Amino acid sequence: MPQMLLESVNVGQPVVLDRDKPDKTTGICKRPMVGPVRVHRLGAEGDAVVDTRHHGGPGQALYLYSREDYAFWSARGFETGPGMFGENLTVSGVESANLCIGDRLAIGEVVLEVTASRIPCATFAKRMGDPGFVKKFRDAGRPGAYLRVIAEGHIEAGQAVELIPFAGDRISLGEHFALVFTAMKKPLSREMIERLLALPLAERDRVDNLERLAAL
Repeated sequence: MPQMLLESVNVGQPVVLDRDKPDKTTGICKRPMVGPVRVHRLGAEGDAVVDTRHHGGPGQALYLYSREDYAFWSARGFETGPGMFGENLTVSGVESANLCIGDRLAIGEVVLEVTASRIPCATFAKRMGDPGFVKKFRDAGRPGAYLRVIAEGHIEAGQAVELIPFAGDRISLGEHFALVFTAMKKPLSREMIERLLALPLAERDRVDNLERLAAL
């Protein structure tokens, strides 16, 4: 795998995407920052999380997407660039689907842990100006990575990113992403649910899988 690099750190404040719903805001519109940005337990300093039901929290403190993933979308005519998909960290040197739950990323003094894949929503489709983007994102299998903050500190664009592979059972984000959509249609096996629960999942994913297990 090539050396990973932090291309940009992106933050955003609440904005209105739908003029017909002026009271509904979102934090998906993020822009690259210049200089060091503090990363704390719940995310990047100055970044807004509006939909706290589905986003944010310790297990989804940051969202990562890669230049390699963006190249896929650019080739298909979509606007791309740091922060376009609402990610806090834009990196190069990896395709997000190949990261595994439990992998850690060390960026200077900051250590992050991969916890879940991103599941697309209507707000994401609105951001992209394409009502069909949720399906396109699902079919592309390039989910990006939600991250837990293990060690706080400051990061900035241009820093090297060290990948520390998870030593346990390795389930990639590509696999996790597919399993989420499979579970919407039919129950996952007990074995698969237990494999997932043995990983350092994001809290929302853990609750979902505990409910699936209880329903068997």
